[in-house]
Amino acid sequence: MNHQLYDFGMIGLGVMGRNFLLNVADDGFAALGTDINEDSVKALNEEGEGMNVKGVHTQKEFVELLSKPRKIMLLVPAGKIVDKVIEGLLPLLDDDDIIIDGGNSHYDDTNRRYEYLKTKNIRFLGTGVSGGAEGARRGPSIMPGGDKSAWEDVKSVLETVAAKVNGEPCVTYIGESSSGHYVKMVHNGIEYGLMQLIAEAYDILKRVGGMGNDEMSALFDQWNKGRLNSFLMEISADILKQRDEKMDTHLLDLILDKAKQKGTGKWTSQTAMDLGVPVPTIDSAVTMRGISAFREYRQDVSKMFEHVHTPEETLTGEALAESVEKALYSAFIITYAQGMHLLAEASEELNYNLDLEGIARIWRGGCIIRATLLEKIRKAYSKRDGLKNMMATSEFRDELFDCRDCTVDVLTAAMKAGVPTLCLSSAFNYYESFRSARLPLNMVQAQRDYFGSHTYERIDQTGIFHTDWGK
Repeated sequence: MNHQLYDFGMIGLGVMGRNFLLNVADDGFAALGTDINEDSVKALNEEGEGMNVKGVHTQKEFVELLSKPRKIMLLVPAGKIVDKVIEGLLPLLDDDDIIIDGGNSHYDDTNRRYEYLKTKNIRFLGTGVSGGAEGARRGPSIMPGGDKSAWEDVKSVLETVAAKVNGEPCVTYIGESSSGHYVKMVHNGIEYGLMQLIAEAYDILKRVGGMGNDEMSALFDQWNKGRLNSFLMEISADILKQRDEKMDTHLLDLILDKAKQKGTGKWTSQTAMDLGVPVPTIDSAVTMRGISAFREYRQDVSKMFEHVHTPEETLTGEALAESVEKALYSAFIITYAQGMHLLAEASEELNYNLDLEGIARIWRGGCIIRATLLEKIRKAYSKRDGLKNMMATSEFRDELFDCRDCTVDVLTAAMKAGVPTLCLSSAFNYYESFRSARLPLNMVQAQRDYFGSHTYERIDQTGIFHTDWGK
């Protein structure tokens, strides 16, 4: 009979859960897993052969084999399944055991579970995990929020399995309640924006510049060696050169232009609107995925309009490539700025007390939005307490202004050629709006007062005013 007790448990042995647990075992911890799918349990035992890892078939055996306080991570689909797994565990657990939800749960659900499990004397961590299946195996970025004493008990495991940058683990305690899942949600919102920006840069280079996939792959690879260095640039360069095994063509050209989404980008937009924080590049990325879903309608509409020909006097060749690099870099900065600004405002509104420097630090490695740029972002927040929007800091102000004219040139060329750039243009106009000392919202306030008596304020007097317009 096996009397060994295991240090860390995982419920949910899909590829992500298995890889995370094998990572735990790699680093010297005894790891235990279970899943309702027998094939997943079998896969863990086969992949973990020779390692201190074991898969079992029942939750009862699973709980009995864990050392106390039990440290149990869930990597199951977000939603009702998480609640079902928790309810199944509760009769088997003891006071002060720890449940870690490592899925992409909505932060409202995490708040509810956090408060509920307090009444059961179970410590709970809502934990964002980013890096995909490969990151889970080799080192993800981990964002735990919730019971701080639980964090102290699982800290040694999570710091060991997390990605490392300059020897520093890409994990830190985020804060109370649902803060970990909130930060992961905003991470995913930034991810939506960056992905769409790269897609628009690819579209401009292809349709305005006439570049082929291999040429763009080499260009992206070159950019990835410079200030645009990031995981998403790296994989985009690989994607562009991938050939299809059956057809004598690039695989990318055979993929349907109809993107799906799991909801975290939409959640970021929704919470930003609730808090009154502008994140237009993230909003635009969500919108473009929505537009892409109406592919059949787009096909029909495109036939109703004349084809737009790229004008001869447009940017081409090296000049286009240089300008697109600058436009993309500035849009990357602005997208991160929007996400960090949202976190700063949410920290106050939701009482998270977030360490923005720490968040930028753990995003430097392991996660999908990891980039060289995050070290500069980390430094900007480390120097300034209370910083909300990083755009005007010395680290970024001059770079953004230096990229401005090239961004205008790229957007002009794209518009003339009929190439949609919703994300790139929204990032540019976000920057232009904050650069403007005065916006035309005086007209909006006058309109609101005209039709709804909503009142307005004046620049020459203090107080609240209303006018009987047109009289």
